[in-house]
Amino acid sequence: MSTIELEKQIAGAGPALDGHRSKTTSLSGKILIGVTGGIAVGLSIVCYPFVAPALRRHCLPFVPATPNQIRNVLAFVKPANRGSRLLDIGSGDGRIVIAAARTLPSIKADGVELNPWLVYYSRLAALRNGVFSRTSFVRKDLWKFSLAPYDHIVIFGVEQMMEDLEKKVLREAAPGTTVIACRFPFPTLKTESRIEEGVDSVWVYRPVAAQQDA
Repeated sequence: MSTIELEKQIAGAGPALDGHRSKTTSLSGKILIGVTGGIAVGLSIVCYPFVAPALRRHCLPFVPATPNQIRNVLAFVKPANRGSRLLDIGSGDGRIVIAAARTLPSIKADGVELNPWLVYYSRLAALRNGVFSRTSFVRKDLWKFSLAPYDHIVIFGVEQMMEDLEKKVLREAAPGTTVIACRFPFPTLKTESRIEEGVDSVWVYRPVAAQQDA
């Protein structure tokens, strides 16, 4: 075979080789796009419960309670002999609820939390601490959760939402309810007692009694 004929054969095979390479590149690109898209969807599913609260009118971020703050809260939780019910609004990882149940055996403690991962974690923590039967953690929007059944209500709010929380408490809290606000006080309710310790500060209210006295 002459050199000229060999060059013609190689030249004729060129387009076929280019087409094969093009198909291989196209398939690799599709696989890469598919993998990248799958990772993006997975991250969105995992991150959504953490981001979603920030998209609401009031954002209630998760900031774990310190040991001092837990102690300050429990100083004002005085359960009746017949037993009492405590609610932690925005219960986060459940440490207030669990501490109340461990410290006060006559109390039934509940937490309401929007983030499902924190709800699951709280349930596991309650099981590890031996108080699973006397605690419950509900995934629900706090604005749609009734405060009426509770004797003690613990609130970890942010400054922007305290006015609306005050209105909710006045509408729903039962007579004699002890309301404990952490980090930020209510704007207008009369404070019955308080512990001033910076970020660990707590304010105590009995808003129904105060409203009736007025």
